[in-house]
Amino acid sequence: MRVITAFIAIASGVLVLGGYFFPALAGVQTLLLNWAIILAGVAAIVGILNLTSVHMDKIRRGEKGSAYSALLIIGLAVTFFFGMILRPQHDVMQMVALNGIIIPVEAALMGLLTVSLLYAAIRLLRRRTDMMGIIFLLTAALLFLGSATLPFGDIPVIGTLIRPWVSQILALGGARGILIGVALGALTTGLRVLFAVDRPYGGT
Repeated sequence: MRVITAFIAIASGVLVLGGYFFPALAGVQTLLLNWAIILAGVAAIVGILNLTSVHMDKIRRGEKGSAYSALLIIGLAVTFFFGMILRPQHDVMQMVALNGIIIPVEAALMGLLTVSLLYAAIRLLRRRTDMMGIIFLLTAALLFLGSATLPFGDIPVIGTLIRPWVSQILALGGARGILIGVALGALTTGLRVLFAVDRPYGGT
């Protein structure tokens, strides 16, 4: 059984990879990718059902935080019901679900992340004072001052010169370096699976 699973995984990976180089394999590549999309959709449905069953069990047992579980179940049911009727592209769904809930929650989470990072930088300096910690704290402070809406107006030099240079040159270069590292890691992992060095599909 392990040999069969290894053969299926390696053959599927080789066919999908070959579809990028050989036009004759493009049809097979598209078919396999469509199967993968269907399986991912089924896995998402299974995950939603599992999430629902776990929170329904918490509500039934009356555990601590069951009120939040009830809100989660109600929100999930209402969003699914109106999403199926109106479709996600409808103006009401965009206004209520996206602009009314998702974007404000994301903005609040980003605000909490900003404060948490600044607090972590201050605690880092209290425990270990070195050059990298000072640079991190000064960079974070400059970005906050350049991005925040101040009652007396924006700070000219920080808001117009320093913040764009840090965010668009330094931070963008770091983000691209991280993406390159992620791509190389994914490529290495894929090659290890293709050569049967790693078998995450159940083999050893």
